[in-house]
Amino acid sequence: MSWTPERIAEVTRLWNQGLTTAEIGRLIGMSKNAIVGKAHRLGLPPRPSPIKREARVARPMRSEPRVVERPSPPPVQLVISTSGATCKWPIGHPGEPEFGFCGQPAVEGKPYCVEHYTRAYIQAKPKTSAA
Repeated sequence: MSWTPERIAEVTRLWNQGLTTAEIGRLIGMSKNAIVGKAHRLGLPPRPSPIKREARVARPMRSEPRVVERPSPPPVQLVISTSGATCKWPIGHPGEPEFGFCGQPAVEGKPYCVEHYTRAYIQAKPKTSAA
């Protein structure tokens, strides 16, 4: 479908009434994106983003930041070496002075202690046979 002068006038009229691009598109039989493009080319006044508008309504402004209290993790003795049967779970960030490894006794044949083993590995679901 082409942009006839009547169709352009109708888009402009509906735009000025405040209809959404999707509503205008349904009324004149064109896609929302076609309406957006034509409105831009016609220089019609831009609309505020519905996403930004809903975000302001959904979340009121706070005057002061919210403080979230988190329990402090238990103290861990960091180990620098990764040799031997100790847990190799990294603690901290590489390059920082506090970086190290857990160092607890590792599960036999695995690189982690029991706690970190349960976090690192997911139990495989049993396979079901296809009938």
